[in-house]
Amino acid sequence: MVVAGASGLVGSALVERLRADHVEVHTLVRRPARSAQEHEWLTDERPLDPAVLGGAAAVVSLGGASIGRLPWTPAYRRELLRSRLRPTTTLARAIRALGAEAPVFLSASAVGYYGSQPGVRLDEAAAPGRGFLAGLVGQWEAAARGAGPHARTVLLRTSPIVHPTGVLAPMMRLTRLGLAGPLGRGTQAMPWISLTDEVRAISHLLARALGAHPTGGADARAGSTHAHEIDGPVNLAGPTRASANDLGFALAIALNRPYLLRAPACALRLALGRDMADGLLLADAHVVPAALQASGFTFTHATVEEAVRDAVAPEAA
Repeated sequence: MVVAGASGLVGSALVERLRADHVEVHTLVRRPARSAQEHEWLTDERPLDPAVLGGAAAVVSLGGASIGRLPWTPAYRRELLRSRLRPTTTLARAIRALGAEAPVFLSASAVGYYGSQPGVRLDEAAAPGRGFLAGLVGQWEAAARGAGPHARTVLLRTSPIVHPTGVLAPMMRLTRLGLAGPLGRGTQAMPWISLTDEVRAISHLLARALGAHPTGGADARAGSTHAHEIDGPVNLAGPTRASANDLGFALAIALNRPYLLRAPACALRLALGRDMADGLLLADAHVVPAALQASGFTFTHATVEEAVRDAVAPEAA
């Protein structure tokens, strides 16, 4: 197994889980390698030697510059795109070069693909949305599909992760100060997933795509789909619809703080710019994990309230 982006929030937790399950994991690092399990890449303009991936059953590509960083200047927009396209394209080319020996490719993506589509149930067959984020994700997925016809490619359309260093990071600061409240209407559907279920889902998809039973029988159910059906986009999103208010109010309860101060949509757009405000805070997207659940996956955290309590418990203690 080869993992790119292993130092990030999801990558580090995924590598820890895989190694705990006795999976041999090699990582791609942007510095000189320090062990036989590390391989340096992207430190110059040289392409990745396909031999680095040769013999791997699967390659997992994670990461990309944070979309939560302010502001989205023209230069940072280019960085958001470059930080996703360069590693994904580099991996896809190396995988394609392996031909019939190509490993399974699980490539990071995002539910930003759907944009804002109020009142629509967004499964993997739903149409893409509009706006900067939807366009960025579309290019990101196109780069992953460059792995070619021999590589089974799974696109991990990930939701904002309910974790103190994920989507909760800016919210926790405001909530502790007593400044939390509805964002715009607050009733807009907001996709979410816990870090635990994000990592479990990726591990589950790896096992399914490779034709193996997922580690830990609780992750699978009888009657699940066959391994060859794990291909294309998979929504990594919690199974229960949540609004922005549901997430914000759950956090306020967990931290024992008020949830009163509304931030009007016009003020958010003025402060952050329309693309960022509409793409991150005001988007209405009811994303459902149809393919993931059809594959037999069951969630540890079924509601956003459960995910918040689990994520914040160590912080609130």
